[in-house]
Amino acid sequence: MPRLSVSPSSKPNCSPVWLISVLLGLLAIHTNAKDVLTVPQQVSLSANMYTQHLTISWLGGAATTFDLMILRTELNETVFYETVSVTMNQVSGRHQWNWTSVEPLQCTSLSIKIRSRDGQTTSEWSNTQILQGSDLPSNEELQMYPQDRIVPVGANTTFCCIVEEGKLFGTIRYGNTVMNTTRLSRRSFAATVVNQELSGKTGTNVVCFDNPKTKLTGAVVFVGYPPLPTDFVCETRDLTSAVCQWNEKRDTNLYRKRGTRYSLNKRNCTFSSPEEKQKECSVAQWEGNFTLVAVNPLGQYSLTDSAEINHRVHPVAPVNLTFVVHAWNASVLWQWEYNSYSSLALDCQVELASQGYKTKRTFSGVGLRSVVLSDLYPDEDYSVQVCCGAQQNFWKWGSWSKSFSFKTNNYVPDAPDVWMWMNKDYTGQVIWKPLTQRQSHGLITGYEVTLWSPEVNFQHTEFFSPDTYAVPVNLTQIATRSSDNKVMATVIAKNAAGVSQPASVLIPLRLTDVEPLTVSRAVYTDRGFPLFWQHNANDTCAYVVEWYEASCKWDCPVEWIKLAAGNTNVTIKSANFQPGVRYNISLYSNSSEAPELLQHWQGYMQELVPSSSVLLSTTQQDSDILLTWREIPLVNRRGFLLGYNIYISGGSQLTLLANLSDLESRSYTVKGLSQGLYNFTVKAYTSAGEDKGTTASITLEPYTDWLILEILVSLGITALLLAVVTVICYKKRKWVKKVFYPDIPEPKLSGDWSRSQGPLDVKPSPHSLVHMVQKPEWDSSKEVLVVIPEEDEDEEGLGIGDEPVDTDEPTSLRYYNQVVDERPIRPRFPDSSDSSASSLDSACTDVTYTGIQTSGSSLVFQLDPQGSSEGHQSQADLSVCGGGGGGGGGGGGYRPQMQSRAPSDDIGLASPEPFLEPQAASAGGYKPQSSWHFDSPVEAGESGRLAPSLGSPTSVASTQFLLPDEEEYAEEKRQPSSSAATWFTNLLSSTKP
Repeated sequence: MPRLSVSPSSKPNCSPVWLISVLLGLLAIHTNAKDVLTVPQQVSLSANMYTQHLTISWLGGAATTFDLMILRTELNETVFYETVSVTMNQVSGRHQWNWTSVEPLQCTSLSIKIRSRDGQTTSEWSNTQILQGSDLPSNEELQMYPQDRIVPVGANTTFCCIVEEGKLFGTIRYGNTVMNTTRLSRRSFAATVVNQELSGKTGTNVVCFDNPKTKLTGAVVFVGYPPLPTDFVCETRDLTSAVCQWNEKRDTNLYRKRGTRYSLNKRNCTFSSPEEKQKECSVAQWEGNFTLVAVNPLGQYSLTDSAEINHRVHPVAPVNLTFVVHAWNASVLWQWEYNSYSSLALDCQVELASQGYKTKRTFSGVGLRSVVLSDLYPDEDYSVQVCCGAQQNFWKWGSWSKSFSFKTNNYVPDAPDVWMWMNKDYTGQVIWKPLTQRQSHGLITGYEVTLWSPEVNFQHTEFFSPDTYAVPVNLTQIATRSSDNKVMATVIAKNAAGVSQPASVLIPLRLTDVEPLTVSRAVYTDRGFPLFWQHNANDTCAYVVEWYEASCKWDCPVEWIKLAAGNTNVTIKSANFQPGVRYNISLYSNSSEAPELLQHWQGYMQELVPSSSVLLSTTQQDSDILLTWREIPLVNRRGFLLGYNIYISGGSQLTLLANLSDLESRSYTVKGLSQGLYNFTVKAYTSAGEDKGTTASITLEPYTDWLILEILVSLGITALLLAVVTVICYKKRKWVKKVFYPDIPEPKLSGDWSRSQGPLDVKPSPHSLVHMVQKPEWDSSKEVLVVIPEEDEDEEGLGIGDEPVDTDEPTSLRYYNQVVDERPIRPRFPDSSDSSASSLDSACTDVTYTGIQTSGSSLVFQLDPQGSSEGHQSQADLSVCGGGGGGGGGGGGYRPQMQSRAPSDDIGLASPEPFLEPQAASAGGYKPQSSWHFDSPVEAGESGRLAPSLGSPTSVASTQFLLPDEEEYAEEKRQPSSSAATWFTNLLSSTKP
């Protein structure tokens, strides 16, 4: 056997022993712990499917803390895992814990395990207990949970759908809403509805569909409120029993078997109408204290009440009402249902209704059973109701009795309200207001009207039907016979009970002669026309206010009211007032004398725009236009006219020209317009606005009237002046002739010119000699020469002798200087005498012709432009006046002969062609021959005539020709003859003085 030795340097051999000791200690501790924490045993499950409560109980020893785990069996998902404290039931020695599931317990199978815990030390898990769901394979049907659930408003509810075995899940609908779903197991799906609202009376449907919606299943949920009664009170009706009443503050929304149940003092209450808000429950004996309990599936509520019986008396309604009726009052009698009311002091109300109005009258008494109703109206229908209350410790009025009706008896009518209307011809009306039912006191059978005048001892009575309210009167005869100036009218009403008191009115014969000094305006308000007037303290008479339409002038329908003395204001209102109608309102004194008009108003209930427009006319006044219109008739004004607006229209737009606020001014002048078409519109306006207006068109023409007038005036003045001048000229015709056309002496011719002469045989001479004694410088404004043969010169202006003239011998011509007349030469008729008188005093110049060759027709001197036979003159007569219009040549020109152009060589004096030289009217210089031409002998020969001259007259002192130059001759040839001067000369000289 070995020895043990201990040495300091040797290594101790204790390590295995120590390790073993530690292991044994730990094992002992572990063994002791297992002995304290026991594994829960005999786990049992109890489920309430409706409330979704799961009760778990087990044997857990002395432990008080446990871990609880709940899993969905099929998917092994944890639903609940918590550490809970549970005390042991001392009687049964078991632990118990309750769990409420969110999903219905039928939705899927649940597995439950429990273990004990002490701090961090736990026991083993207990055996798993499974709560079987409805999704087992053996249950293949389509299912929905929960069924017929009742939840409060605002709750959250989870519904689950278990689809049929082998089918697919579709959707879950809550009402019309598709819900979101969660899968709980292979066949089970859940959806949660949050904050649920009130459902209908039959609940809300929750439906589950498979896919593809070949089948469906569902459930119904009812969402409502728990009961909440209020106003719980108990009272007595028969002074013995108790009747308790209360109201449901809100509707629970739960009905029938889910509705609220009530109990009063632990006695169930039944109702004839459960849905009524006000509930009533009776107890046969008054108990003083009362408790009401209300219960429904969502909860319960209780109320209490207590009182003494004499403080809660609520009388019943009187029964068997009867009446005793008179004209002005009636007695009402009734009975009570309970004899106990005989000793009860009561206050009773009687409600009296008539013509839509109700009044209440109160009566008092012990056991009151009858009352008398006074101050009624005759012949009127009434209805009566009665209710009573306890006079002492009054609680409330009792119930109303049934309504009972009666009618009062007839009575004589009241006196009618009489007034009058007078026209201006002593005719008028006596009028009165129809009696109302309360005034007639029965059916009116007729009226009696009397007119009388005490002064003339006149009285006349007539009877009228009950529907007559106005009687025409004619007071012409009374007015002529009476000086009293008034007539009395009396009206009496009749019915079956008798006649009324007479109502009288004094009719003034000259009422309309009194006119008001001023007319005021009455303004209508919502209450009518308010009227005010001054009150005289000395006046004690009453007043009458009458009104009628202002457009009425004859037998007007008048309305009126009568006022007592002392009134100073009134507001009149009538159902007959119409908008847009003017009313005349008058205030009269109503005394024993005839009515006197005190004040007058006019007013409209409502002013409207005029219903018609003015009648417009237009008148042109030079460049102005006058607009005139007529006044709108009163009945069409429909308001107080404030003025007129005048517009001019330009297209569709109206432009305001003027506003006339003066109603008396009904014309307007538009000034300064140019020519053209104008449209004018005139609109009258009231406070309500303008009327539609009247439009008139006018075209502004030129001022033709004035123009025509001016022309006519001018023509008139001209005609007047011409007439005056004609008259003056006629009366002064000798002076006019002397001034403007003096007489010219006719020439005296020598020889016998009455017989016809043959053509002269003129021998052509080689040349002609002209001896100019004096050669003045020619000036058209000075003197010219006039040729006069020497043998014919006579200081006394005698004519030519009868001796023949030898044209072959040279002739000595004498020329007289004479002032040339600048006026046109006027040819004279052959019968003019003393043609040479104007040349007697002129200077003399001698001219000697030595042989002027002329044609055979050169001696023809035609003075008459008309071709008179007296106009022929011999060539030997060479004395021609050059001034004063004498001579055959031009003014101041020398023309010894006038040559007419003849087509042949042999032209006699008997038949010359009249010819007037164009130069006859000209005022030229010296021209020896007016027919002189610058024709050459060749040209003369070609024309078949003799050469007019082989030479030209020359002055003795000059070698120049005395004939004009060619240019002067051509210019004179171009000048036209003055036919107008010739005509005027002929006109003035046609009449001998």
